[in-house]
Amino acid sequence: MDPAIILESRPTIGVALPARRIGWLRNYFYFFMSLLIGGVIVYGFHFTVNQNLIHPTIPRPFILYVHAAFFSTWVLFYIFQSALVRTRNVRVHRQIGWFGVGLGATMPVLGVATAIAMGRFDTLQLHTADAASSLIVPLFDMGCFTTTFALAIYWRQKPELHRRLLLVATCALTAAAFGRFPANLLPPILFYAGVDALILLGVARDFIVNRRIHRVYLYALPLFTAGQTIVTYVAWHNVPYWMKIARALLGQSA
Repeated sequence: MDPAIILESRPTIGVALPARRIGWLRNYFYFFMSLLIGGVIVYGFHFTVNQNLIHPTIPRPFILYVHAAFFSTWVLFYIFQSALVRTRNVRVHRQIGWFGVGLGATMPVLGVATAIAMGRFDTLQLHTADAASSLIVPLFDMGCFTTTFALAIYWRQKPELHRRLLLVATCALTAAAFGRFPANLLPPILFYAGVDALILLGVARDFIVNRRIHRVYLYALPLFTAGQTIVTYVAWHNVPYWMKIARALLGQSA
């Protein structure tokens, strides 16, 4: 893949922050974000990983473990790629970038298959009442990741697009982690606010450094927010048309 950090040529005259801080945001932001995303995921999932993966009362489907392995690998790979660019190992970054393309292409297929498998497991084994209605959440998240990831690969020769699209794609994967945050930190119904807050950091960075907001965010964030609002409403209100679709995907009778 192409370098995730290339210095912008746009002047920063008139920016209120000191030049040193502007330089930090320009040069270290994407590496910092990769670490922040990793921290969010570790924090969110540490509340459930023991009872769901390590010591489950009822054995989980094997695909859940495969999904967890690929998901973790993607996050580590994203951090590693960001570190390579920050340390100016751009050639290595590009050489192993095709591994990331293959890994990223696998994520949507595996994510959808895992969501359906776990929906069936939650319904049949755990007797979870909202398994069908909440299935729309991981499917939407995979749609967000797939779209932005595919565009990032398509525009891999345009670093200003590429790096922002990869950031947005990886932020989309944090929804499940934010959904596991304690309710006193983030109410369950507002878990998507965590995803949007991460993307807004990218918006703030661009505004501070470049005095403008990049078009990736101008398109992605409103579309994400609109979709998240619809998905949250559908998941919480058992919308009939979605319930028919979800039950069909889970192999349930209407």
